[in-house]
Amino acid sequence: MEKKYYAHETAVIDDGCEIGEGTKIWHFSHIAKGAHIGKNCKLGQNVYVASGVVIGNNVKIQNNVSLYEGVVLEDDVFCGPSSVFTNIFNPRSAHPRNSPDFFRKTVVKKGATIGANATIVCGLTLGRHSFVGAGSIVTKDVADYRLVYGNPAEDKGWMCECGEKLKFGKAKKAICKACSKEYRNLKDRVERIAAL
Repeated sequence: MEKKYYAHETAVIDDGCEIGEGTKIWHFSHIAKGAHIGKNCKLGQNVYVASGVVIGNNVKIQNNVSLYEGVVLEDDVFCGPSSVFTNIFNPRSAHPRNSPDFFRKTVVKKGATIGANATIVCGLTLGRHSFVGAGSIVTKDVADYRLVYGNPAEDKGWMCECGEKLKFGKAKKAICKACSKEYRNLKDRVERIAAL
């Protein structure tokens, strides 16, 4: 049966994983048995996808990213180079916690961006279209459309679906200067105003 994805000759693709049509997997990457990767994804050099990881459609994972069991990336997620995921909160070499009972699930919702060298502590949810700045350490959940950065990452504003920072006026509404999408600010959350 002809495969409908591309894998570089140096990539290791274990039997028993699922890879969607149009996906490209580059040099020295390893996809483990039981991993699920959607359609039209791009996995850069030296990416590891563990058993049980779920990756949606149109996800871009840059070089040197490891996704461990318990990580879920929904559609249209972007992971910058060397961004870091874990799945055990309190690891010890002398007291292994390699059973799934110890794994904490991390979910990155549709359209979220994680900047280069950011670290996502396990057990969190990054909201839809949220944006994590490069080099940040994320230690708590991130709301939809929220911009966070720093160590630890703190709230720094709101982002449009297209990746531009939103500026809210007195009416608690914002129109993106780049794409004209409209949003309303509901104090601790932002939602998009649907076009008619």
